[in-house]
Amino acid sequence: MTTPPDPETIEGDDADSPEVASPVGSIFGPEFRVLTLGIVAVMTIVAFEAMGVITAMPTAARELDGLALYAWGATAVTAAGLYAMAAAGGWADRRGPVPPLTAGLAAFVVGTLVCGAAPTMPVLLLGRGLQGLGFGAGIVAIYVVIGRAYPENLRPRVFTALSGAWIVPGIVGPLVAGLITDTLGWRWVFFGVLVLLVPVGIMLVPRLQAMHVDPDPDVVPIPGRKRLALLAAIGVVLLQLAGQRLDRSSLILAPVAVAMLAYSVPRLLPQGTLTVRRGLPTVVLIRGIFAGAFFGAEWFVPLMLVNERDLSSAFAGGALSGAAVGWFIGSWIQGRPTLSISRDRLVVIGAMCTTSGIALSTVVALDPVPWQVIALTWAIGAFGMGILYGSLGVLVLQLSPPEKQGVNSAALQISDSLGVILATGLGGVIFATAHVHAGKDSGVYLTIFLVMTAIAVIGAAFSPRVAPSNEGATA
Repeated sequence: MTTPPDPETIEGDDADSPEVASPVGSIFGPEFRVLTLGIVAVMTIVAFEAMGVITAMPTAARELDGLALYAWGATAVTAAGLYAMAAAGGWADRRGPVPPLTAGLAAFVVGTLVCGAAPTMPVLLLGRGLQGLGFGAGIVAIYVVIGRAYPENLRPRVFTALSGAWIVPGIVGPLVAGLITDTLGWRWVFFGVLVLLVPVGIMLVPRLQAMHVDPDPDVVPIPGRKRLALLAAIGVVLLQLAGQRLDRSSLILAPVAVAMLAYSVPRLLPQGTLTVRRGLPTVVLIRGIFAGAFFGAEWFVPLMLVNERDLSSAFAGGALSGAAVGWFIGSWIQGRPTLSISRDRLVVIGAMCTTSGIALSTVVALDPVPWQVIALTWAIGAFGMGILYGSLGVLVLQLSPPEKQGVNSAALQISDSLGVILATGLGGVIFATAHVHAGKDSGVYLTIFLVMTAIAVIGAAFSPRVAPSNEGATA
């Protein structure tokens, strides 16, 4: 991507304030360069870790005699991250983004160290939980940094840069992690992350402290928010446990989990989210719907290619590598400074592209269709997601007063996580109930993709409501 020109010189007493520096034209200009590079570096390292763990975890689970607990490696991160997102939102609003970001980086570092040194599978899961706490707090804090440290005209380009941080890890991360696992051992996948992350954190935190991202003493804490977040996290664990067991105990666990989520989630999201109120509530809802539809389908694509088309894991994963490029292109387009399309229109366009990509991908479940088609159709869906994620991130900051950017950014991430959990869980139930142990399952995959397409269609129908009404639906 071509680097935009350096920012113009701003004169006057408020020259250093990003709120008044509207003419600034580059996220890599002198006042933002270190901050931007630091944020992007952190996201790149986290992306490498995320992609690497997918490759290293099977080996780690076998060596630690913990294959029975394998699925909990993802659950631990999700549940802990859900709690951290909710807790960090209010913390960032009251104290500024530096404390939760620093704590998040520290938790992620400690968790990664615990994972690398884990003598048993339960200890490894403890480390994954600490990583989830770190990622949850860190991603919310980064959103608040974007809202407070960058002028509004630069925020789309910051989100583009964050999307770009996933391209190289998405393409080469599994290969590099596989080579490390096969040569040095799976533990060095985690230790290698520490070698990169610690110096980046040391560089980034002092720069944040020098930026104008001061605490807001007037922010009133939302009572009971941490308790609600804990309840939601426990509900997620119980729901996934019920989905994985699929026995009589599930008849008890599932209703309890649903009750916990039904009580806590609406209170963690902006009022009117579940009733699709215009403006911010719909922005938050759309994020969860499309995260669920896209990643809920993607979870089963490699499995389908391996089981139905007899591809190797490398080919099955490689078929989706173009998605990282498609995602970045979509994000780059939404971040162009010369783009004349309104932000709410971009959301509608992104929703339509994502829905089309998922819908077109259903045909790959049919045997006569060449499996290579998925490389194109999934890239189309990822292109739409790149437009959506960047635009929704911009909108949530634009529609939030400064004192609520943390809470509302947390709500966006919570919606994202819950959407993925619920959609993949639904796909898992469909697969578990209809899976044929001996024979082809093309009908099962077709059903899953059609269900995810239906979810995306609902999201596309709601997408025009991200534009607030004349009265303003941002409360």
